[in-house]
Order: sequence, then C-alpha cells, then structure tokens
Amino acid sequence: MKNRKLHNIWFLNTGVLIVALLLLAKLWYLQINKGEYYKNLAESKYIASSRETFDRGTIFFVEKSGRMISAATVVPDYVLAIDPTKVINKESLADKLLQIIKFDKTDFITRASRAHDQYEEVTKHLSEKEVSGIRALGEKGIILEKNKKRFYPGGKTSAQVLGFVASDGGNSAMLTGRYGLERYYNETLTRSGNDDSSSFFADLFLKPASSLLFDRGSEGDLITTIEPSVQGVLERVLEDDVLKKYSATSAGGIIMNPKTGEIYAMATVPSFDPNNFSKEKNQAVFANPLVDGVYEMGSIIKPLTIAAGLDAGVITSATTYDDKGFRIVNTKRIANYDGKARGVVPMQEVLNQSLNTGTMFVEERLGKDRFRKYFKAYGLGEETGIDLPNESVGDIRNLESPRDIEYATASFGQGISMTPIATIRALASLANGGVLVTPHVVKRTEYNIGPSREFVPGSERRVIKKETSDEISRMLTVVVDKALLGGTLKMEHYSIAAKTGTAQLVDAGEYSETDYLHTFFGYFPSYDPKFIILLTLKNPRGEAYASHTLSAPFMQITKFLLNYYEIPPDR
Repeated sequence: MKNRKLHNIWFLNTGVLIVALLLLAKLWYLQINKGEYYKNLAESKYIASSRETFDRGTIFFVEKSGRMISAATVVPDYVLAIDPTKVINKESLADKLLQIIKFDKTDFITRASRAHDQYEEVTKHLSEKEVSGIRALGEKGIILEKNKKRFYPGGKTSAQVLGFVASDGGNSAMLTGRYGLERYYNETLTRSGNDDSSSFFADLFLKPASSLLFDRGSEGDLITTIEPSVQGVLERVLEDDVLKKYSATSAGGIIMNPKTGEIYAMATVPSFDPNNFSKEKNQAVFANPLVDGVYEMGSIIKPLTIAAGLDAGVITSATTYDDKGFRIVNTKRIANYDGKARGVVPMQEVLNQSLNTGTMFVEERLGKDRFRKYFKAYGLGEETGIDLPNESVGDIRNLESPRDIEYATASFGQGISMTPIATIRALASLANGGVLVTPHVVKRTEYNIGPSREFVPGSERRVIKKETSDEISRMLTVVVDKALLGGTLKMEHYSIAAKTGTAQLVDAGEYSETDYLHTFFGYFPSYDPKFIILLTLKNPRGEAYASHTLSAPFMQITKFLLNYYEIPPDR
C-alpha cells in the first residue's frame, strides 16, 4: 500500500512538473518569440487585423563573426480598403489619399460609389510611413488592415537557395514554401497556430500534451551555413566578371568547406528577387541548376581518374606513357583537345596539359570493374543528400556497358553526367584526405520548444587513402604553379590545387558544335584546405577554354577568401 501511495505521489508530481514546464515554455514563447505579434495585436484598436495572421519561421545567414543576419523573415503588410457606406465625399477623399499613395482614381470612385458594399479594397503593401499619413487624415470610411508578409532583406541574394513563399497552387489560399529552403524545410518554418489569441490553457486541456508539444515543438528557425559577404562576392563576380563579360547563358558557383560539407555560398545567374517573384517572366530562374541540373563536366573529372589510378597502385605521378595525340577505341577516334602528340610523358603532364589519352591510359590500367567501382564510390550516380529540394541524380549508366569507348570517354568527363553539387562533393574527397562529405546549407535548427538540433553528418565513407589525397593535391598544385596560364596564377605564399574543364553540351542526344560548358574547380591551401570552389559557365562567347574564362574569377574569389578569413600562409 505504501509503495502504491509513493507511486501515486510520484505520478502526481511528474504531472505537475510537466504542466509547469509547458507553462514556462508558453510564457517564453509569448514574451520572447511572439512579442512582436502581441505588439501588433495591441494596435488593433487603430488598425483592423485580418482574420488569419500569417506567420512563418525565420531563416538566418551567419557572418564569419557568428552574428546572425535575417535572410527571410516576416514583416508588417498593410492593405487600404474603404467602406462606401461611410464615405462622405468620394472626390475629396481620393484627392487626399493620392497625396500619400498612388492608385487609379477612376477605379477608386467606382468602388466608393457602391453604396451597398461595406468593404472595397484599394491597394496593398503600404509602408509604415504611408499608413501613418493615411491614419492622420482622420477620414471616415477608411479601413487599414494589418497583415504580415514574407520578406527577403537581401533581395536577390541567395535567391535560389532560399526560394520563396506562395500559394500552394490549389483551391486553398494557404501560403507554402516554393523552391529552396522554404520548400525543403516547409514543415519546420510553417506555423500551425497562426492565431495566437487562442487560449493556451484551452489547448492544454483539450489536446493531449504530446500533441501540443509535437505541434509547437516541430516549428523552428533555420540557421544556415551561408556567409552573406562571401555570397555577395560570389554573386557579383558571376554577374559582372563572368556572365556579362562572356555573354553567356548562365553562370554558377559553389564555395564549400571540403572537410565538413558546409556551403558558404551558392549562386546561379541570372537570378531573381523573391520579394517580387510574381513579376519574373522567366520562371526557369527559380530552379537551382547547381542541384537539379545534370551535365557532362569534362576535364575537371580527370583528377578523379588519376586519383583512382594512384589509389589502386596502377600508376604513380612519374609513370609514363606514349602520347600519340589520339587513340582508336571501338573504331572511334578519340583525340586530345588539340589533336597533338606529346610523345613519352609522365602522369603529371596528363593534368598539366589536360590530355585525354592520358586518362584513357589510366582507365585501361585500372580495368572496367575497378574504374566503375571508384566512380561509384565517388558518389557520382547518387544523391548527395543536400538539404535542398529537387536534387537530381547523375547518369553513369555508360559504366555498365561492355564497350571500351564508354569507359575511355568517362575517364575525361564525357559520356557520364552529374550535378554540380555531386561534382564538388566528389572533388572534395581529393582535398580532405579521401572521404565523401555531405553538402549542407543548414547548420542548426532552433525549435520554438525544446533544444536546437545541429547538423549531424551522415555515414561519411572513405573513397581513397589519405596518401592518395596528399599526392593528387601535390599534382594539382603543380598544375597551378607551372601549367595553368603558364604558371601566372601561382601565389607566392599560398598553395592552390586546381583544374579546368571544357565540355561539349548535349543537344537532342548529339554533341553540340557550338555550345560548351566551362568548369573550374580548386581548393586551398592545398594540403589543409579551408575552401573548395566550383565554377560553371554555360555557352560563353569569345573564348574557347575555361582556363581563359574562369581562371581570373576563381582567383578573385580565392584572394578574397584568404584575406577575409585571414588564412595564414602555408609556404
């Protein structure tokens, strides 16, 4: 009996503790998280509120100092309407309002003349200043409704990463995340209790505690890995020094930590302003081709082939082969980019001079099965797991073919396709000691109730040995120091590992003779990299090779990052 009483007391105390914790959580939620809401509600004696108040979680960028910057938030949004039954002088009221805001006077007079209506909307999206001016008129028949809207303080900044909020497209007027983080984390950002005037105590007694905690506990804010200054530099370089300079169709870039997968910046131009997405004529810019676009990447894939050969022990950097300028494979002639023969050359020259015949030589030494195994291990035929919607999967089905030619072309990045995000993930394994990381844009989710959740990497698998990573990094550093643009990109105090690529684009199943994809990847410092960068350029005009279109932009970004993050010299 005594044990039973103790059990009952323990059960009662536990229940009281749970209720107390719920009350404390609600107090915090009301005072801190929803303080602005109730401030707005207090104004309702002056301005009418809509029946349902829109609310949504905040998305933050994070500066290198750790300071959070709002990237997507909710701000007041005012609607001006009139009650025609209370308007005394339509002409006079219209003239007074026109001194503050712009609207169609004829339409206003028509609406104000509808004597049996009590509500006619005039215009939306008024500023606080305009509202103050209208309120000061003291005119009868004016209705000011205070709602909320989604607002992106940075405008175009990181638009494809953020996405936007819009109607779900059905009969419902409910707003939902469309594209980007807004879509991927829609359940976290959506607020289930838009009308917080409902009693918490009613919820507490009418709903099970577990249900209440689940409803509110799954709601939160996103703390991203995007650094706004880095994002801004990437976008400016892509827009001014790449897209416009070469009259290209599009340009893109990713800046990532090769050891953790944190993405500091991701951008594609042309872009759009999510605050005015409805005015965008080309809706294709809403998508993120760095995640959902699939391309044949060309010669930036060569380091993956060389690294596989090094890792398997079938070559060293000093291994030589006789370059005749071309090879005949399955009756097809496959040549170097210039068709020229170099004679007997070591593997270092395969990277220095981007020799197709050299990677074909390595692929043959590996053999089909081992070559296929390495390329699948790099994750080229699978999703990366990035926390952005619509991720596509690369097509490496040619590596299941019995024909030699499919493997020969794959060795230098043609005949197989992949997304830019999968490409930078694979290339990061060369930089970080040989493991495959998970690219991600959100580093932490801060929930309204309960502890925050940090990003936890998935099962990161080893692709190549640490020694192989060191050796391919050394070889790619030689490319920059001695070969790329004649060694003019070499930095005296910093080592940089890099490689360019130029690939024919596929059009209707055939390789185009006029359209090309230029690519450039690099990481630095070479042997303890803090950053890896991938740049893409579609259909540039005036230059044939990526070494001429993307080297200078890459170096601009590299020098900015070294200075901005105060990276110490490594040589």
